[in-house]
Amino acid sequence: MIQIIPHKATWRQEFEQLGRELTATLGNLIEGVHHIGSTSVPGLAAKDVIDIQISVNDFELVLVEQLSTLGYRQLEHIKSDHRPPGMEHLPEADLYKWFFQKDDRAVNLHVRKVGTFNHRYALLCRDYLRSNTAAAKAYEAVKVNLGRYFPQDMTAYYHIKDPVFDVLMAGAEIWAAGENWQPEKLDIIS
Repeated sequence: MIQIIPHKATWRQEFEQLGRELTATLGNLIEGVHHIGSTSVPGLAAKDVIDIQISVNDFELVLVEQLSTLGYRQLEHIKSDHRPPGMEHLPEADLYKWFFQKDDRAVNLHVRKVGTFNHRYALLCRDYLRSNTAAAKAYEAVKVNLGRYFPQDMTAYYHIKDPVFDVLMAGAEIWAAGENWQPEKLDIIS
């Protein structure tokens, strides 16, 4: 069921704990751990699912083994992010990812390669929404209404949300150019 709830201050702390566990277990196999998605944007309503991006230079099978020791299971059928309209030229490798979920806490773990389109997209999305309250609130309204109209239909939810978000990202690209934005290597994890 799709349920959008008001922002919870605890989402940041939950990410930090999960991030510390991931960093301690994966060590030099990864380049970074980032809190992404709506739960990473202060004040933004979201599904109660922590989205995490692990940045890698290469997809190494040992990652799957290590992540399973932390309770993450790989969803083999999800190997790619959606292709935004007008991006037909984008190589499949720029959308490729590994996707995991955790059973004891709703977590979506995205493993993406540094320097690819989808790696940058997730970080730019988060940083833009953190910096632009009006864009964040408009996106929130879309998600709340989609959850209301399609509470049992995840496919419909994403078929509408993804293109809306692609429109939002056009503004994010302009913002990124004006700010000389670059993705951070690692979120703060102490």
